[in-house]
Amino acid sequence: MPGYDDALFSPPAPVAAVTLRDPGSGRRVNDVPMLLDSCADVTLIQQFAAAQLDLDENIRPQYELMAFDGTTRLAAAVRLEMVFLNKVFRGSYLVIDQPWGILCRDVLNLLSLLFNGPQLVWSEHRVR
Repeated sequence: MPGYDDALFSPPAPVAAVTLRDPGSGRRVNDVPMLLDSCADVTLIQQFAAAQLDLDENIRPQYELMAFDGTTRLAAAVRLEMVFLNKVFRGSYLVIDQPWGILCRDVLNLLSLLFNGPQLVWSEHRVR
């Protein structure tokens, strides 16, 4: 079962490993760490993963991101495919410079997940 990370996050937070693919070249990066954040609006991927896919985010539109503390910064958008829970999500994702990405409501709202905080695990909830 996927778990929570207590090394990077205090208190521990749910994380997942996803695969990112460039739909044009077919290049892929496996086991990309992503924080599962149902409060954030849009999914953010790490700059190192975009660089491994050789995506040129400098020519893409820039979007202004605002953090909870009110600080803002610009982020480039890249078009890619994300494989999560054996499902492919295609779209534009914003690039950030930090060690983990953030998997947000634009993807999470398409899934049914069960978070078991006391056991520090999460799973896909399969509806019958």
